[in-house]
Amino acid sequence: MPLALLALAIGAFGIGTTEFVIMGLLPEVAADFQVSIPTAGYLVTGYALGVVLGAPLMTVLGTRVTRKRMLMLLMGLFIVGNVVSALAPVFGVMLAGRVIASLAHGAFFGIGSVVAADLVAPEKKAGAIAMMFTGLTVANVVGVPLGTFIGQNLGWRVTFFVVAGLGVLGLIGVAKLVPEQPKPQGVRISHELAAFRNVQVLLAMAMTVLGFGGVFAAITYVTPMMTDIAGFAPSSVTWLLVLFGLGMVGGNLLGGMFADRRLMPMLYVSLGALATVLALFTVTAHHTFTAAVTLFLIGALGFATVPPLQKRVLDQAAGAPTLASAVNIGAFNLGNALAAWLGGMVIAAGFGYTAPNWVGAALAGSALLLAVLSGAIERRTAAGAPVAGPSLGSVADSGPGESVPTAPMPVSPR
Repeated sequence: MPLALLALAIGAFGIGTTEFVIMGLLPEVAADFQVSIPTAGYLVTGYALGVVLGAPLMTVLGTRVTRKRMLMLLMGLFIVGNVVSALAPVFGVMLAGRVIASLAHGAFFGIGSVVAADLVAPEKKAGAIAMMFTGLTVANVVGVPLGTFIGQNLGWRVTFFVVAGLGVLGLIGVAKLVPEQPKPQGVRISHELAAFRNVQVLLAMAMTVLGFGGVFAAITYVTPMMTDIAGFAPSSVTWLLVLFGLGMVGGNLLGGMFADRRLMPMLYVSLGALATVLALFTVTAHHTFTAAVTLFLIGALGFATVPPLQKRVLDQAAGAPTLASAVNIGAFNLGNALAAWLGGMVIAAGFGYTAPNWVGAALAGSALLLAVLSGAIERRTAAGAPVAGPSLGSVADSGPGESVPTAPMPVSPR
């Protein structure tokens, strides 16, 4: 595997750290700006919405320059956003900094996946893409807990300066290690947009929004839940986030293992189990041991849905996966924003810090219903007349078993 993948992984590590570290620092940020915890939760919502808007926008703009230059520009945007957050004099400025940093998120993973795949032989493409995404996964085991520890002991602003430093390392790595590649040719936005006429693509993205949103409903407010309800000391939040991160790594590996074998059954099981565990978290959150175990399971089950959900979108948009892939990364973050907002609403309404778990269970349960509907439509289509092979103008009608020449596709947004 070429060293250029290390540069991409470092960038992914920084992006993953800044996305999730805010959850461990919500009380400190809220106290510093003298706002409520639900109001501080807008820092999660704002970042997520920025990814939703930035993923397609930056991906389209990226077709105008070389991929290496676009990756460098995205890293620069990421650095600026984190520095703005670190220096923010008021809450609104910090929120703006979070949004600026988030604009780089989706496009970095979308464009970075294509670059990673182009760096290796055809039989190693999936491994190269997975190696880049390892940076994001490891961020939840190392970067987020370490950032939380730094923020709690040296101040949350120091954490964001450190994350900006990670962005600088990623930028230097891309500049020095990623080879120049020609500017994409023949990219037609109308061709990419055609994939969104496929109802299965839309259903898969809706599952992404609701399914992963269920995780964020609980995790956004995990710090006050674990300290005020479960009885953990604030210093314990660091290792609790490590536990959650380990669950994410394990779940992501299992999800990837089964996504190529039995994709839809994997979604049924993981979404159903996720909804159940989130509902149980309202009870298990009252005891330290059961709260910790449940937190691990939420990480594992939540990220077990990621590879099959991403693969589902790529299968159904097989003829034009680039924009669909980027938009689905945005869909994950749309779910994050929706869940963080709904979770904050139920807390603000006086239902307590465990109430977001019910919101998460409802979201994951809704995703399961959509998965069942999608599977039923697929079985009914398969039982009907065979569909003619897709052409360039009919990519929206292509099914998961059909293939068309395409650019290398990312296997996971996480």
